[in-house]
Amino acid sequence: MNRSIALAITATLSSAAAAAPETYIIEGSHTLPRFEYNHLGFSNQASRFDTTTGTIVIDRVAKSGSVNVSIDTTSVNTGSAKFNEHIQGEDFFDTAKYPTITYTSDTLRFNGDTLVGVDGNLTIKGITKPVALKVESVLCKPHPIMQKAACGANAVAKIKRSEFNLGKYAPAVSDDVTLIIPVEAIKEEEAVIKP
Repeated sequence: MNRSIALAITATLSSAAAAAPETYIIEGSHTLPRFEYNHLGFSNQASRFDTTTGTIVIDRVAKSGSVNVSIDTTSVNTGSAKFNEHIQGEDFFDTAKYPTITYTSDTLRFNGDTLVGVDGNLTIKGITKPVALKVESVLCKPHPIMQKAACGANAVAKIKRSEFNLGKYAPAVSDDVTLIIPVEAIKEEEAVIKP
């Protein structure tokens, strides 16, 4: 093999390795974060947010990546219009002042080739705390309807709502809250570079 061909192959392989990170755009109609808590000891209640946006970058070769998620707090859906209004008030999400919840991370944890966790920062009502997500059921494959590469997973975390100035009625209404985040994301189309 002559030197120029060897250099071309090396350059191609280096370029492929450098291009390993892939960006996925969160698909909002199937990414509906839920939060669960115990209500006065009677029952476990579950509500969700209906509007979530963001990006996930993953590099399977380097086993690294990032997560940037924004949740519209005014999209909270408890199943009751009256309670939706109540929970958006100052004692809870105070959506007039804090219209978004964010989660950001640049630390993805892998077990072999499988993504198993994300360590990041959750911001609610302007208060930021470190929150680790346990990631399960990761699946990446062509989306059968959109005909694009897609990834999905389920992430779970536990937080104390009082740490985010959401603690009214605790502990009668449990301070411990479970976050359950089903995520589906579509691979960002590569830009077409025209001469």
